[in-house]
Parts: sequence; structure tokens; C-alpha cells
Amino acid sequence: MATVLDAPYDLFIGGKDVPGARGERRPVLDPATNQPLAQVSVATADDARAAMEAADRAFRESNWAQDDGARRAKALQRLAALLEASLEGFARLETRNMGKPLRESRGDIGYVVRTLEYFAGLADKLEGATVPVPGPRLDYTIAEPLGVTVHIAPWNYPLLLSIRSIAPALAAGNAAVLKPASLTPLTAIAFARLARDAGLPEGILNVLPGAGAEVGEALIADPRCRSVTFTGSSEVGRHIAELAARRLLPVTLELGGKGPVVVFPDADLDRAARAIGYGIFQNAGQMCWAASRLIVHESLRGPLVEKVRAIAEGLKLGPGVEDGVEMGPLVSADHLDRVLGFVAEARADGGSLVAGGERASAPALAPGNFLRPTILADVPASSRAVREEIFGPVLAVSSFTDAEDAVRQANDTAYGLLAALWTRDLATAHSVARRLESGMVVVNEAPISYPQTPFAGIKASGVGFEQSRQAVEAYLRRKNVLVHLGAGKRKS
Repeated sequence: MATVLDAPYDLFIGGKDVPGARGERRPVLDPATNQPLAQVSVATADDARAAMEAADRAFRESNWAQDDGARRAKALQRLAALLEASLEGFARLETRNMGKPLRESRGDIGYVVRTLEYFAGLADKLEGATVPVPGPRLDYTIAEPLGVTVHIAPWNYPLLLSIRSIAPALAAGNAAVLKPASLTPLTAIAFARLARDAGLPEGILNVLPGAGAEVGEALIADPRCRSVTFTGSSEVGRHIAELAARRLLPVTLELGGKGPVVVFPDADLDRAARAIGYGIFQNAGQMCWAASRLIVHESLRGPLVEKVRAIAEGLKLGPGVEDGVEMGPLVSADHLDRVLGFVAEARADGGSLVAGGERASAPALAPGNFLRPTILADVPASSRAVREEIFGPVLAVSSFTDAEDAVRQANDTAYGLLAALWTRDLATAHSVARRLESGMVVVNEAPISYPQTPFAGIKASGVGFEQSRQAVEAYLRRKNVLVHLGAGKRKS
């Protein structure tokens, strides 16, 4: 895939690249340099209505929803193959736009390929059921697509977290309208063009880069919208849920996290340290499921923190496209300032700085949004740095005395997305995993997921499922049909 960044990136509506209704374009910046990377059309509420009209027309007229799913399966498989063939170009575009190291972007695009393949395999297997009922009656259910589904994606995994919901929605037979994050829209627009090449009907996938306050709200308010999927902050998620509730729309919300990593005395320290470093420093910590709270048994605290500190200070920072880079910049200068504010507040609250805590000082990195990987210790549990999502490479360390104390600390948060625990004891692993208030738990593992495994949070971390077969159900409705077969012949 060519990544010609001097050409404008327009909206994608009805299978065509079109400028925004106001003709406005805005620059997208490279976070490694804060220099303009591309010019992107800015969508408006009028464009939102046009996209919803195109999607609704495609849903009703293209036969995408009416066939047995085999056509959708083949189209999604073709799309997966085209994306795999273009993987390097998409990965480079993702890295230039978002900042993460190229090796991470390659992994992200590969995950999108696998996601498309997985849901393509489900497209012709969305079955109804017969239900036993008394008398001469036949009762059965039909799985039907909802219609036009709206997807509002975040900037931290621009394409992966867009297609994670788009793929099941399309597999179920819906038409989709995607609003990518304003900071990182490039791969979503490029993907829509690829979908056209794969043979998806015009209007089945539409992409609208623009401000959420205008475009996102216009999409949700449109009478043709049948569901809303949002990934982002809990604050914005609540607002979207309120907007959707006014129209009684179903929502899937994947929101924030404040993931605990509980390390018991019998843990493999070397493996745990590497996993902890990966869980908080990959993608510069800009992850909803980041392992941002290390809760370690008091007997291991010193040696484990030292191992993680060595990992943090050994990471190579730089533009994601450069060879050997292990951590890229934060997505924007504003976000860098926000993260630094959390660090300063934690220190003012009495926390101590173990590593990092400041912008990278190397002259080559000064123009970008680079923050040294940061570890904080002994931050009070009441501090915002412990209670709120920082969304940066910042790890807060505390210690525990026994399992009760560990579980209490792990659950002392408004969030419940992903938790990790490290132990060699099977009973401890299962008993603690049951007690952790989290939608996902990993044991002796860094944060990891697969297209076939449910991704879901509880508490302030969200509503509904992403990934797995459960995700498709969010884009289907079940219709019940009951047929009276007649009184039958009367016996003589």
C-alpha cells in the first residue's frame, strides 16, 4: 500500500472519497516531531447525515444482509488477504500517525487480519433455533442484523480498535459508519479504500474523520442509527450512553482501566518483571488495559522493583519508524502535559520517583512528545495517580502482606478491565482470579488477548463484549416466530 502523505485524506462515504461539506481540512501531526504529516478533511453534521443515508441505502438495497452469509464471509476473507499483503505499508502509516514502534504496529495490523479472518468464519454460521412449545405449533428464532451501526474509535490503537467492532458488525450483515479519532484517522481511511477493493458494496463501510462533539453526536441522533459502539474514556462513554438512552439504542462501551498486577512470593521474578514492563511501557502506556498498578508482596518488593526499573531505564526511545526503538512518543503535546501533571501531583502527594518522570532530554527527541518510562512508589491510595487512568508509561508500586490485602488493594478502584497475578500455586491462582473484580484476568502472563476470546470490562470499564462470538450477538436481534399448524383432523 502506498502511503502518499502529501495527498489529502478525504471522507469515505458511499464507496467514494469525498471532501467535507464545509471544505475544511486540518493537519494531522507526527507525534515524534509535531510536524504536519497529512491533511485530512473534517466531517460535519451534514456529512454524518450523508454517511448514514448511504449506509442505510446499502443495507436495504445491496443484498449484503439478505444472503446466507457466504458472500459476507468471502468479502471479509478477501479484505483480510488484501490487508495482509499491504501489512508493511499500513504498519508504517500507523506508526507515523500514532507514534508507536513499527514492530508494535506490525503486530497490530496482523491482529486486524486475524480479526477479519475470525469473523469471516462466523458470517455464515449465525443461526436461529427451534423452541419446543405445546400443541400443534412450531416456534423458531431468526438472527437478523440491526441495520446501520455506528462505531466511535480511539486514537491509541487506531485501526485495531476500529476493526475489532466493525468486523463482527459486517459479518452479521450490518452497514457501518466509523468515526476514527481526530488525531489518528489515516489507517481507517486507507482501510475503507481497501474494503472497496475487496468488493464490499458501496456504502456498507463509511469513514468520517471529525470532532466527536459534532460528528459523533450527529451519528447517534440520526434516526437510522441502530446501535453505538465506543472505545475511549469512561467520562465520554457515560455521555454517549446518555445520548443513546434517549433513543433506546443498544451500546457497547469499552472504557478505561487501572489494571492491577498482583505478584505473590512464589512468582518467577524475571518473567514477572518482563511482563510488567511490557504491560505498562508498550504503546507508551497508552492502553485501556495497561498494567499500571504493581501490587507486590512485601518480601519481593525491593528485587522486583529493581528489575522493572532496569527494564524502564534500558528502553530505547525514539521515532517509531527507526530501527531498534522500543518506546515511541505520546500521541500529542497536550497528552504529554497531562501525563506529566499526574506525575507531578503524585510526587506532591508524597510518592517517590524510582525512574523517569520527565521528558526525554536527548536533542533528537526534544521536538516530539517523548516521556521517559516512569515508576512511582508509595503514592497514597487517595492520589489521582493511583485512582485515575493516566494513559501513559507510568507505573505505581505498592506492597501487600497477604492475599486478603492484595485482593483488597486490587479491587480498590472504580475500574475493572484487566488484572494480572503471578504465582506458581494453582489454588492461589484460581481463588484470587475469582475474587478480582475484573472482566479479564491473566495468570503468569502479560496483557494478551485474541480475536476468539471475550474482551470486556465491568464497573466503570464498560458494558458489553468485544471480540469472540459474543461480539457478533451485539449486532444481531433475535426475532421469534410462532406458527400454529392447525387443529388437525378430528378423530371419528
